[in-house]
Amino acid sequence: MERTSPLPHPSTQKAASGWLNGFIGVLIFSGSLPATRVAVLEFDPLFLTVARASIAGVLALCLLLLFKEKRPNRNQLWPLAIVALGVVVGFPLLTALALQYVTSAHSIVFLGLLPLATAVFGVLRGGERPRPVFWLFSVLGSLLVVGFALSQGLSAAPAGDILMLLAILVCGLGYAEGAKLSRTLGGWQVISWALVLALPVMALLSLLRAPPSFSGITLPAWLSLGYVALFSMLIGFVFWYRGLAQGGIAAVGQLQLLQPFFGLALAATLLHEQVSLGMLGVTVAVILCVAGARKFSK
Repeated sequence: MERTSPLPHPSTQKAASGWLNGFIGVLIFSGSLPATRVAVLEFDPLFLTVARASIAGVLALCLLLLFKEKRPNRNQLWPLAIVALGVVVGFPLLTALALQYVTSAHSIVFLGLLPLATAVFGVLRGGERPRPVFWLFSVLGSLLVVGFALSQGLSAAPAGDILMLLAILVCGLGYAEGAKLSRTLGGWQVISWALVLALPVMALLSLLRAPPSFSGITLPAWLSLGYVALFSMLIGFVFWYRGLAQGGIAAVGQLQLLQPFFGLALAATLLHEQVSLGMLGVTVAVILCVAGARKFSK
């Protein structure tokens, strides 16, 4: 009699799907800070923030109308407002302002703290309770990323550092709140409704903050604006919120530790920058921390 292998448990399949969706989201987000850095060289940071949110908001509104999505109920409006303030307005604006003072490489220091911030807000807002060993891997992974960034000889820029720290805090809150809401509202619906909620104000500010002329704006700046509007502001969140909801906010959030190193890979591939053995070694160590965090997340 032929033996058949047992089917994976539904919860295991859901967790695996969560990690895959989260991985795709992080991969998309990896280009956000470099693209923002290019864009703020020619666009005002406030205009860049409201323009990217307005473009993504119009697209999100079209999607919601096309699929005839039901409107959020009254209890879901406040969490949506937190998501909008955290990831639609707060993080893009604060990072755009910070990148006037620091380089995108410098921001790696703070991106290394984002998974830890997301995990903490996952406990405070999402009701998750990871095992103690999870926190060991989470802190160790964050320290590896921060230590690697500091080893590159980064110069101090207090204004940029404070802005980046605030950006990490509001982003972690927005991630956790959106993931919690995704369990009932749906992943792409959460970011879409958050964008639509912010759209009236963002569109008005886009008109008020628009430069007198766009004639001097180069193609790289336009492409960067398009990337942060379409991918960083909308498509990336479709995968990210779905992944956090399926696999757990604290656990899947640890994938963000890989984001700086995806950026290094992009730099090596597209810009032919050298990737040292030290970079590769830290990357392997961070991957092990992510794996450990996943194993002890529940």
